[in-house]
Amino acid sequence: MITMDDIVRDYHPSLREQTEKITFPLNDEIRKLADDMLEFIKNSQDPEISVEYDLRPGVGVAAPQLNIPIQMFAVHIPAEEGEEPISKIMINPRIVRHSVKQTALPDGEGCLSIDEVYEGLVPRHKRINVEYFDVDGKKHEDRFTGYPSIVVQHEMDHLNGILFYDHINEDNPFEVTNNLELLED
Repeated sequence: MITMDDIVRDYHPSLREQTEKITFPLNDEIRKLADDMLEFIKNSQDPEISVEYDLRPGVGVAAPQLNIPIQMFAVHIPAEEGEEPISKIMINPRIVRHSVKQTALPDGEGCLSIDEVYEGLVPRHKRINVEYFDVDGKKHEDRFTGYPSIVVQHEMDHLNGILFYDHINEDNPFEVTNNLELLED
């Protein structure tokens, strides 16, 4: 089982590396890693398990956060009212379309690998279409809007050595431009 002890922290070199594409079929080690990553994220959201194992709550984790430089991440985004949760492994993802309009969380973003608080808005595309592969090598294209779009872009950044605070405007961290709308709760 993955725990917080397995998550590398800020300034670890693997968080700034470019990751390698994964080839198919997946070997048993990568399949197990995918299962473990998704289990970790789900466990981090479970009130009892997260307390028992001292897990910080998260909605996504990328392989580089486990010091593994491959293009894979897991997300488990709780369901919006009337919808299903988004729970998946995404391998070799790439954004194929995105909106010009941007969005950001009013309170900024956090990260399992970052223990410090970085205040400021993190502009993200409001809508994205992402092509990716599942663990069986099947290609998908999914559309994400709002919060799920933010989560997927955050995890995709990890695959490119980018951390959320790299997007914060140093001169005016809470500036809302004409092209940016804050995500409402």
